[in-house]
Amino acid sequence: MTAFRRFYGERPLHLLLHLAALGLAGYAASRVLAEGAPWLAIATWFVGAAVLHDVVFLPVYALADSAAQGRLLRRARPLPAATGVAWINHLRVPVAFSGLVMLVWFPLVLGGREDAYTGATGLTTDVYLGRWLGFTGVLFAGSALLYAVRVRRARRPVSAG
Repeated sequence: MTAFRRFYGERPLHLLLHLAALGLAGYAASRVLAEGAPWLAIATWFVGAAVLHDVVFLPVYALADSAAQGRLLRRARPLPAATGVAWINHLRVPVAFSGLVMLVWFPLVLGGREDAYTGATGLTTDVYLGRWLGFTGVLFAGSALLYAVRVRRARRPVSAG
């Protein structure tokens, strides 16, 4: 086991899970392509998404993260962590998930393509903005609650015994 870990850098389960994920992705790709999907359009979409992420989104959220931590404005001292509990991840996680849901569903959340959606489903897009706002609110509330619990645990005196 130690020789494997020294060679690979992780436990065998890590490698097994990655191989399973690659196998699942390969299976999904084979099913999509077997259905006659235009592989050139799919490849173009993947390359475009990678370029869009690296050129646009990565600098934007790196800048936002720096601003949230106070490094952008060059504060004299960084914002403190309450009793050793880092606050930034309790902000990053709900922002990331809320942003991901917005990215996937933005035409419906923002009400665009109402005619195409209604024509295809017979439904309206009126509920998506409220649902996205509710989802985002639940994420931030849950993160704030988790942060409060972690701060309280960190402040609780350790009993000797």
